[in-house]
Amino acid sequence: MGVPQAMEAVAARAELIRETLQKSQTVTDSMVAILGSFDHRLSALETAMRPTQIRTHSIRRAHENIDKTLKRAEIIMGQFDHTRKAEAKILRGPHEDLESYLEAIAQLRSTINFFKVNKTLKSSEGVINHANNLLNKAISKLEDEFRQLLANYSKPVEPDRLFDCLPDSLRPSADQSGKDGNGKSEQQQRRLQPVIYTPLTLIPPRVLPLLHDLAQQMALAGHQQQLFKIYRDTRSSALEQSLRKLGVERLSKEDVQKMQWEVLEAKIGNWIHYMRIAVKLLFSGEKKICDQIFEGAESLREPCFAEVTGNSVSVLLSFGEAIARSKRSPEKLFVLLDMYEIMRELQSEIELLFGSKPSIEMRDAALSLTKRLAQTAQETFGDFEEAVEKDATKTAVLDGTVHPLTSYVINYVKFLFDYQSTLTQLFQEFADGDGDGQLTTVTTRIMTALQNNLDGKSKQYKDPALTQLFLMNNIHYIVRSVRRSEAKELLGDDWVQIHRRIVQQHANQYKRVSWAKILQCLTVQGTSGASDSGLSRATVKERFKTFNIQFEELHQRQSQWTIPDSELRESLRLAVAEVLLPAYRSFVKRFGPMIDNGKNPGKYIKFSPEAIESMLNEFFESKTWSDQNRR
Repeated sequence: MGVPQAMEAVAARAELIRETLQKSQTVTDSMVAILGSFDHRLSALETAMRPTQIRTHSIRRAHENIDKTLKRAEIIMGQFDHTRKAEAKILRGPHEDLESYLEAIAQLRSTINFFKVNKTLKSSEGVINHANNLLNKAISKLEDEFRQLLANYSKPVEPDRLFDCLPDSLRPSADQSGKDGNGKSEQQQRRLQPVIYTPLTLIPPRVLPLLHDLAQQMALAGHQQQLFKIYRDTRSSALEQSLRKLGVERLSKEDVQKMQWEVLEAKIGNWIHYMRIAVKLLFSGEKKICDQIFEGAESLREPCFAEVTGNSVSVLLSFGEAIARSKRSPEKLFVLLDMYEIMRELQSEIELLFGSKPSIEMRDAALSLTKRLAQTAQETFGDFEEAVEKDATKTAVLDGTVHPLTSYVINYVKFLFDYQSTLTQLFQEFADGDGDGQLTTVTTRIMTALQNNLDGKSKQYKDPALTQLFLMNNIHYIVRSVRRSEAKELLGDDWVQIHRRIVQQHANQYKRVSWAKILQCLTVQGTSGASDSGLSRATVKERFKTFNIQFEELHQRQSQWTIPDSELRESLRLAVAEVLLPAYRSFVKRFGPMIDNGKNPGKYIKFSPEAIESMLNEFFESKTWSDQNRR
């Protein structure tokens, strides 16, 4: 195809496109005209409907406002209705239906709050004033109800009820001495078995929620002071009466000083029971009900408990202080240790009960008493050691037996070992070094002080043989007692062996002093061998005569002496017999024929060896001499 034809074809197509575009424009213009017509008609319709739409919206808003007003009026009328119902309940008082009464008070508060929020209402101020007046009357009646309800259930607890809450091992018995049949302290016996207390119910559980609700309403009404006073006065009175029924009384240091020891000892034993009952049962019971009644009222809970218990705690601790500060004496050491033990036992509970700021003074007073008791006990221990060494009693032990001081000191030390753990703890707290080491040192010093005193007392005897017998008896008693007690573990085997040797030394000294002279009568000294006898008949007679006199004197005197330990007594008799009898038999065998061949042989050979042996068995029996010849 040539160029001309191509150009013609292009021109033809361009013409076709132009015609097509013209037709499209025509169609477009037609559509625009139609749409413009629709828009005009819609605008006209909207203009025509606008007044109707405005009226419909106003009607709907009016209905909404009417509904809101009706609902609000219904709420207001409801508040008036609730107030009337609450007023009726308030006027009836809380006694018949306390729960309903408390609901009425809550409703009054709700009404007051409602009208405070809606102060624009014309009647708001009048309603609020009326409700407030009604609320004050209600709280006043509520206060009376709280006082009455609390008083009704705040009677003093009878002692039997308290005793029933104690473990069996701690209940009072006929024997109030504080020691059992084996001499064990009550505190020591108590530690040998589990101790379970039955919680004390001071106020029935069903009543506590009512008291809590009453207290809560009074606190909300701003009557905290009235609530505090009612609770303090009522519960403190009940607690103090409970303790008085139990036997608690306030005693001063002067009162304590005037008492006979037996009376005071009994009161101290009772005080230990009182402290345990007070802390474990009464004070813990008061804490429990106080926590429940004042739950949610933290500003009242702890101060109320402190005020309720304050006077009772003071009365109990003042007696302990009076004892701790009274004149020291050895017999008080054990009760001081008992008191110290109970305070240590109760310390954790005292800290728990009285750990808050309002009660801190009571806790500190209890801790101070514990330290004071420990200090006094320690000082009394030192006094005892000094008293043992300086004991100047002139009581003579005529038969050479164990001196009362010895038995007293040994029993004292044995009782002390019932408190070994307590003493160890005491020394650890208030002395430098190891507690057991301190106790060993003090015990050793007491034993030494006792021996020194016994040495001094032994010098009162004119008969040196009785001196040795006295020392032998007493040291033997000390050693035997130590061996049979816990003191042996503390003093050690070496101490025991050393003192056993001392006993033997005194026994040997006794034999030498008592029997050396009489044995000289049975010896033959300076014989030349010219005669089988070695002694003249006159000398033999004199020897027998002297022996008889001396032996009778020894028998008469020493049969009245005493060796209380049967084993030691038999041992010493045997030791004497082993020396005396062979010498006597030998002398009689050798020189007896010289007497038998003469006149009145019985005048000189008064005793057979068997009679001597029999009479030796009467030595140290505290028997009265009977002047009889024994052959």
